[in-house]
Parts: sequence; structure tokens; C-alpha cells
Amino acid sequence: MDTSAIKIVRDGGVESQRAAASIWARATAERDNLLAPAPVEEKLPGIQHRLSTAGSSLHVAHLRGEAVGFVLVVTGEAVLELVYLAVAPEAWGAGVGRRLLTHVDDLARLAGVGSLELWVIDDNERAVQVYERSGWMPTEDLKISAGRLERRLVKSLTVLTLGEMLQIQQLPSSHDEVADG
Repeated sequence: MDTSAIKIVRDGGVESQRAAASIWARATAERDNLLAPAPVEEKLPGIQHRLSTAGSSLHVAHLRGEAVGFVLVVTGEAVLELVYLAVAPEAWGAGVGRRLLTHVDDLARLAGVGSLELWVIDDNERAVQVYERSGWMPTEDLKISAGRLERRLVKSLTVLTLGEMLQIQQLPSSHDEVADG
């Protein structure tokens, strides 16, 4: 699936926080088979609280000018934690989640962090499948949060040093012309 039309913007401003809270409310209502989503004002404090954490950032995915998904991550010295990931129900199946997870990998690499972790509701099969298809591995770590069983998932990335990146850039690729002789 072509996800090139999905644009991701880092933006912790109030408008993006409200968009994220709205997406979270709609996605969790759909996931939990609720009749209606919670008000944005009910979900907003959780996002704002996590954004107050050192190293946190909010990244909103846009498709055709509309906010359709987001991730909130906290980047530490050794680990990048994916705190929130949600896709608006009307965009489910459009590759937004996969694109956001690729973006998270890129953020970790740029920060020089090779370990990623998240907690997911253990019986949220749709989310677990998306994570596992993106290389996340379940652990035996479990906890109860908001009355639901959650499982910790982890992912390891290869992080290159600056010297290694420079060496790779100097190697001829299959697209480069190599002089004979």
C-alpha cells in the first residue's frame, strides 16, 4: 500500500494536542465498541501530561489535509518509549499505523537509540498484529492499567555511529558509476 500521501508533522501545539485527543477518543470508542466517543476534554489531559515528560514529542499524521493518526513518544538516552499510537477509525486499513511506526523507527535512529518499547492492551488483537508486523516482539512483562491487562512489546534497531554512516556514504552503490581500471 502506498503511504506516500501520509505526511507526519512534529507539533506539540494545542491544535495538534486536541486533534490527537479526538483521534484517541474515536479510536478507543471503536476498539471498545462504545456507542459514542468520550469528549476531547476527557482525553486531552492524558496527552498533555505525557507531553510534559522530558524527551516527549507529538507527531501527527495527515492525509489529504486531515489529521488521521498520531504517535506520542518519549526519547531517553537508551530507550524510546512509544506512549500513544492511534489512528482515526475512518483511516483504519490505509497504512497510517504502519507509516507512524516507520516514523518512530526513524526517530529512534536519529536519536541514536536502538531499543524501543511500548505497552499494549493484551487482547487488542488489531494493534498487536500491527506492531508484530512492524517487528515488535511481545515480552512476558504484564501489568494492569485502567483495569485492563497490558503487555510490554520491544523492538531493537541497529543504530549506526556517525563514522559508520560516513563510511556507507562513501561506498559505491549499484546506481553509481564505477570507473574501470
